[in-house]
Amino acid sequence: MKLLDKQELPSFSIDETQWTAIISNDASYDGKFYYGVRTTGIFCRPSCKSKDPKYENVLGFHHPEDALAQGFRPCKRCKPTGQRVPDQEWVSVVTKYINHHYSESLTLDILAQISHGSPYHLHRVFKRITGITPVQYIQNTRMTEAKKLLASTSVSISDIGRQVGITNPAYFSAVFRKHTGQTPAHYREQEQQQ
Repeated sequence: MKLLDKQELPSFSIDETQWTAIISNDASYDGKFYYGVRTTGIFCRPSCKSKDPKYENVLGFHHPEDALAQGFRPCKRCKPTGQRVPDQEWVSVVTKYINHHYSESLTLDILAQISHGSPYHLHRVFKRITGITPVQYIQNTRMTEAKKLLASTSVSISDIGRQVGITNPAYFSAVFRKHTGQTPAHYREQEQQQ
């Protein structure tokens, strides 16, 4: 079995020069390497104007195909493959992020930053593809998880609210009631009687 030399490895740790190119958006490094951000699953050109990633979350690639092979998706902003990213694929990145980070503080601006787009464009495309806004998707995801926790645990209602990303208990109850037509306490009582 042939061992790959350093130049043939599909991914690598970036060095200080490459990191400087990324944080300074240096276009002279475009085509020399690409970088992926583990937390978002997106890869970019060094010149990409998206929010600076954390160094420890960055992985380098020699070719866009290497990033794609490892499951990274091309950035919608800098188009590292030279092709436009399909809207469906872009929305998929956002929904995947929400599904894994719903318990955190999420706003349209945060989602736009992680998906390398503008808040206005993200809102418009997301609604066209899914039929709901990103904020509605976040709330639906949170309420689905809250229903699971209410039905299967004895954790307090305010703690469940915090676990699903809503720290204000009154607001959590209001959102839950809007989504289910019931208070969290009534929902729990019904589910635990079954």
